[in-house]
Amino acid sequence: MRQITVNPAESIKGQINVPGDKSISHRAVMIGSLSEGVTRIQNFLMGEDCLNTLRAFRAMGIQTEIGDDRVVTIHGNGLDGLCEPEDVIDIGNSGTSIRIMSGVLAGQPFYSVITGDSSIRRRPMGRITEPLRKMGARIFGRGNGTLAPLTIIGGDLKSIYYKTPVASAQVKSSILMAGLFANGYTTVTEPAQSRDHTERMLRFFGAEVQSDGLNHQLKGLPRLKGREIIVPGDISSAAYFLVAAAITPGSEILVKDVGINPTRAGILEALKQMGAKIQVENHRKVNGEPIADIRIYHSKLRGATFKGDVIVRMIDEIPLLAVAATQAEGETVIRDAKELRVKETDRIAAMTKELRQMGAEVEPIEDGMIISGNPPPTLFQRGVQKGGLRGAECDSHGDHRIAMSVAVAALIADGETTISDIDCVQTSFPSFFKLLDSVRR
Repeated sequence: MRQITVNPAESIKGQINVPGDKSISHRAVMIGSLSEGVTRIQNFLMGEDCLNTLRAFRAMGIQTEIGDDRVVTIHGNGLDGLCEPEDVIDIGNSGTSIRIMSGVLAGQPFYSVITGDSSIRRRPMGRITEPLRKMGARIFGRGNGTLAPLTIIGGDLKSIYYKTPVASAQVKSSILMAGLFANGYTTVTEPAQSRDHTERMLRFFGAEVQSDGLNHQLKGLPRLKGREIIVPGDISSAAYFLVAAAITPGSEILVKDVGINPTRAGILEALKQMGAKIQVENHRKVNGEPIADIRIYHSKLRGATFKGDVIVRMIDEIPLLAVAATQAEGETVIRDAKELRVKETDRIAAMTKELRQMGAEVEPIEDGMIISGNPPPTLFQRGVQKGGLRGAECDSHGDHRIAMSVAVAALIADGETTISDIDCVQTSFPSFFKLLDSVRR
């Protein structure tokens, strides 16, 4: 297992671009493969998760090419153009891949088996297998189909109305993707608004998708046409640099061309609520997705309470928000985040352990955390203002978001921090540590 040592930074400064959005890269491959003609994907995320999605569709007969400058070409075969894979489809660490692709596989008149790494095999799959079975797919797996590997014998689906028990874009998308292969209208109602990249992209490729609040309806059997896709920078990746600048004295950073889809931008709302100085500039749209440039400065943060719908809009950034909270004045409370318990690891437990290792006061609760802020005192060492954290030996728990969040905390810690098992960062942000090193001063 590889490890890295992160030393404190005097400041974070520069102008950067972050890699393409992971969620959009996944969906562009899937929908492009089900479309007629060529789809070109610019700024595709070359992380292991997205590459595994690409490999999966290659295994089902889709011709793909990876060119220079992160451009991926998909030669789509239409809704009926996939072939039965010869082997088990292994999507590695990608929960997005296994859940949304299961919806695609449910619509295929062939046999398939889909699985992933040990983390994926622990994650709950009943939330997708239940509605897909209601649509007519035969699905088998461990725990009566609630755990991977999943065996799927699909085809001959019927449209349904389904109310999801959790606000999950993966669940919603799995049902809508299956609905592509069912005659009539498939409707999904969710308890809170989850990210809507699937609905936006399906419309862009020619599907009829209507959204009215928390209700989403898709007309089945559309004729999808290949398109040109420009993947915006991933706001989840940008967030590490935004928080790093917000908590490190003397910092200012500009992150260019970032997706600011309102169903994903909860971290911007949260940082503003904590008093961060953020400017969102140069608003525009590409292939139905809003993007902008984001500038942030070091800020005096204050504690806040986060719960309800905003949690859904920043679920992947909550470990990072906990890091910001250690530098805020007062107490920060995070609730309604129980979904963190069933991510790549139990992120509530993992962040509690690692931040405590670094000297933070963190209390885990069933659905979140309570963090006691520790504003930096006026002490200096090697030119670095202390932030109440100390360097420590930390572990990623095999989770890319834990590894990167701890690295950000290490920037304002007293002394060096060693993070073990960092290979997991390859799943979503292979250039993270190199880019972080480029902006530290």
